[in-house]
Amino acid sequence: MSFSTKLQTTVNSAREQLLAERNASGWWQGELSTSALSTATACIALHCVDPDLYRSPIERGLQWLIDHQNQDGGWGDTTISFSNISTTLLCWSALNLTQLPASDQATQKAASWIKTYVGSLNPNAIATAVDLRYGKDRTFSVPILMACAICGRLGDDPQTAWQKVLPLPFELATFPKTWFAALQLPVVSYALPALIAIGYARFIHIRPWLPLRLIKQWAWTKASQVLQEIQPSSGGYLEATPLTSFVTMALASSGQKNHPVVQAAIPFLLASARPDGSWPIDSNLATWASTLAIKALAAAPPTQPFLPLEDQRPILHWLQAQQYLSTHAYTNAPPGGWAWTDLPGGVPDADDTAGALLALHALDTSNCDPDQIQTSVTAAITWLVNLQNRDGGIPTFCRGWGALPFDRSSPDLTAHALRAWTVWLHRIPPALRARVRLAIEHALDYLKNTQQTDGSWVPLWFGNQHLEQENNPTYGTAMVLQSLTSLDHSHHPALSDMRQRALAWLQKNQNPDGGWGGGSDTPSSIEESALALDALCVNFKHIENPTQARKSIQAASESLMQLTSQGKQFPATPIGFYFAKLWYHEKIYPLVWSVSALQQAQKILSPTS
Repeated sequence: MSFSTKLQTTVNSAREQLLAERNASGWWQGELSTSALSTATACIALHCVDPDLYRSPIERGLQWLIDHQNQDGGWGDTTISFSNISTTLLCWSALNLTQLPASDQATQKAASWIKTYVGSLNPNAIATAVDLRYGKDRTFSVPILMACAICGRLGDDPQTAWQKVLPLPFELATFPKTWFAALQLPVVSYALPALIAIGYARFIHIRPWLPLRLIKQWAWTKASQVLQEIQPSSGGYLEATPLTSFVTMALASSGQKNHPVVQAAIPFLLASARPDGSWPIDSNLATWASTLAIKALAAAPPTQPFLPLEDQRPILHWLQAQQYLSTHAYTNAPPGGWAWTDLPGGVPDADDTAGALLALHALDTSNCDPDQIQTSVTAAITWLVNLQNRDGGIPTFCRGWGALPFDRSSPDLTAHALRAWTVWLHRIPPALRARVRLAIEHALDYLKNTQQTDGSWVPLWFGNQHLEQENNPTYGTAMVLQSLTSLDHSHHPALSDMRQRALAWLQKNQNPDGGWGGGSDTPSSIEESALALDALCVNFKHIENPTQARKSIQAASESLMQLTSQGKQFPATPIGFYFAKLWYHEKIYPLVWSVSALQQAQKILSPTS
């Protein structure tokens, strides 16, 4: 079989699988990995509310943890993740709730892993190790230590144990939301429910001196109301099991088992459990998965079909319906954005809004009301422009929240917004077009300033567990390169240099097998190989040595075909971050990125296909 034939066969098979992943309504829901961290926190939360009533899901969850403990005694966030201190501490704590067959052995193995990592099981040493992992960001360090305290893993004396849980100023939640960025909260913007619930729990267990005690007691009434107001109708904050579980266990352990938030959260937790007893990190990434799939299918060569119109219409109508048309209660985000999910717990964010704009551009809107499309696009692009930080970069949820890593500008988000602005630039009103041109210039300034000395960019939302810093320059560099494809020197004087340095980095870090990992000397994965291949292909006309680039592209295509068994198998890799080094993998990632990359490779290697 010739290379071109093999490539076409692989593309056909991969596209068929991607199309088969659509749900009955015609779009993509994806499938998030099961999470040991989510399972442990859900078990603890249910136990805090009523250990007898919820004995069955608790025991099934704990048994799942026992069955999926890593050989070294620890747990990672997914079943194929390396053990880490956060998840291992939570699982070790959860196993202290009740006795199951083999729980003693699992507990001993976990304790041994923790001793090796921390140096001992001393509560002070454990608290220090957790704080070191997260630094100034208390978004996960405080909830983890709270769970350890609740489960008796920080000593037998509750007073002493809760002293290890740093206080959170839940009273700040009573201030207007427009003040939150200026208040420099010790948790990231999306963690407001944890700030309130865990801050209150710490206040109940460790009473401060007057007059702070009176201030906090007075503030609780209003903060409790805020906690209810931002809880979605599903009961799950952000549709996320860990966040919802932390809020639930915090309130339940503080005498608030009957709090309306707890009563709404419990059905969400029970409904989120999977048949095997585990919990995923989040309900779904349906909007994100669907926009990725649309972009991948749209990368087909001109001679290949995109999607029949009758298949595009339900996707288009569904995607339009996901746009937020009112101010969001959670983050105070104005209308115009999209979230990652079609469920009520979603929050508008930069990545999904950019993805939706690119998907709308790819879909056929000729049978839609042009005014409606124009209004939707204009609102979304305005939303993204208004989100841009002073440094020119794009943050995730809220402008101006720069104190903690997951609220700062990032190259991957900025690149995605840049792509969205660029494709719609000539189809938006003149006044907005002028604003977007300025936003593009500022974004390119930001990307120039954040490009690493080696030519790469480091993203926010994706990592690689094989790298010491757990970052993923392959993902970041590929995302930025894709955004630079249609731009030229007129947009920024440094653009050519930025592009050439990034392309050189990608080619330098291609593995001998033709694929890519997250960076230098990391195992090739389907996801990272596809992203890098895609970036090389769409920038092929800018590459200074096209002969060498063609060889790199062919080697990468061969590698990707081998990794996917010629488009038949797509095993996922844990490269996603779901907040603060909380790993996940998504079933659709290797599939969509392979479809896109191999179709782009066809345009270079088989231009007549």
